[in-house]
Amino acid sequence: MELSTAFSVGRTPPCEPPAIVARVVVKPSAPAAVPTFGTTADCPTILAALAMMHCTRTSRRRTSGARTVSDNLPDGNLGGLIDGKAIAADVRQEVAEQVKQLSAERGVTPGLAVVLVGDRPDSAVYVRNKTVAAKEVGISILDYSFPATVSEAELLKCIEELNGNSAIHGILVQLPLPVGFDERIVLAAIDVRKDVDGLSTLNLGSLAKPGDSPLAVPCTPAGCMELLRRSGVDVAGKECVVLGRSGIVGMPMALLLLEANATVTMCHSRTQDIASVCKRADIVVAAVGKPRFVKGDWLKLGCVVLDVGINRVEDTTRKSGYRLVGDVDFESARGKASLITPVPGGVGPMTIAMLLHNTVRLANAASSVKQRS
Repeated sequence: MELSTAFSVGRTPPCEPPAIVARVVVKPSAPAAVPTFGTTADCPTILAALAMMHCTRTSRRRTSGARTVSDNLPDGNLGGLIDGKAIAADVRQEVAEQVKQLSAERGVTPGLAVVLVGDRPDSAVYVRNKTVAAKEVGISILDYSFPATVSEAELLKCIEELNGNSAIHGILVQLPLPVGFDERIVLAAIDVRKDVDGLSTLNLGSLAKPGDSPLAVPCTPAGCMELLRRSGVDVAGKECVVLGRSGIVGMPMALLLLEANATVTMCHSRTQDIASVCKRADIVVAAVGKPRFVKGDWLKLGCVVLDVGINRVEDTTRKSGYRLVGDVDFESARGKASLITPVPGGVGPMTIAMLLHNTVRLANAASSVKQRS
């Protein structure tokens, strides 16, 4: 029986399969400085390369009765929230069922290696959240933590060893890396068959090439497409604007929307009059890393807004001294949008859910190859 890695439309009951968690910590000899954020690198050169297997892409799935953006307008239904937490919970339940199915039919437990370099507090939180989520669905975890002082050669050696570990089906290197590391070299070292983030040249190339399917789709864009699909938003024929052109979010997001038959415009730092471009959009995806960048008066009445940004802004009324906001000015935008993702609780939970989905997808691909050999 062929294992299915496609999400079902119906809800699956929660389950708690066992998980294996291992943690490897390499302690620094001296405290390492916390690096600052760098600019996200542009998408690497996209090659017309073949993926090693063909899978049904998440963005190709459709639900019956999907509504158009304008369906929300006659009754004045504006400002609806897309609940990323609830949708991500559904996805995680479905992934847990897939893990059980893979174990029962092939005796395989999906394995994920997470590599953290440095001591950035936010990166540590992201890694912890990913580890907890993987454990809950039954994915085994190998967690490596290196100081910022580790050499690039040592990091590459670790990745090489993980490439050869048959129990590991996905390798994730938490970005951004500290200053001094070449992210492109590090990501290129990951075997494409274990590229759980979908950021390799082969996977991005397959995403761009009509008729090809990558082994894994970048998690945040894939999560955005799931939010649209599960919220009943029909993308086909819509005007979509993607703000930001990074290789992690903007570029693959545009490609997924194109594949779903949308008309896509990408905006970036050199785009003239971004507000006017946004006003044409039925769907706006904001991923620029600037708090409250997109204003409500930029938006077309009844549009759908996906806010990928997560930024800290000062808030003296809170114990932490800050709060999280997105790249969209939420309050003004909510009065114009038919649907909008909140920050936090929108796109973020879906990024982790799609990481788990990709891990199972790669484990399924690896076990299929093993069975045929």
